[in-house]
Amino acid sequence: MPFKHKELAAGRWYELSLAEQLGNIGSEVFRTARWQNKDDRLFQGAMERALELFDLTLSDPRWYGRRWEIARAREVFCDAIYGGKLYKTSFQNLQPYFDHFAFAARKNKV
Repeated sequence: MPFKHKELAAGRWYELSLAEQLGNIGSEVFRTARWQNKDDRLFQGAMERALELFDLTLSDPRWYGRRWEIARAREVFCDAIYGGKLYKTSFQNLQPYFDHFAFAARKNKV
């Protein structure tokens, strides 16, 4: 799969804090939720971008000790995509998790 976030994959992603990375992933997660059952093209695009950002975050060596948490968040996101069959996850369940990172990233930028 070619990178949709070419600039980020080229290195900029690795300059962001973990809160910034997960906050950005959260944005794509919410776009995925917004387009589910409404527009398949937009849904697929947001889903692919979210998975790409998860994978970029997992490849960031700074988060070696947090990979379990990041990988679990990716797994739970995938569960939400497929209707919460494994963990009973919904996109609404994911919102508070990612919101905390977005708020923390914003707080640290101010």
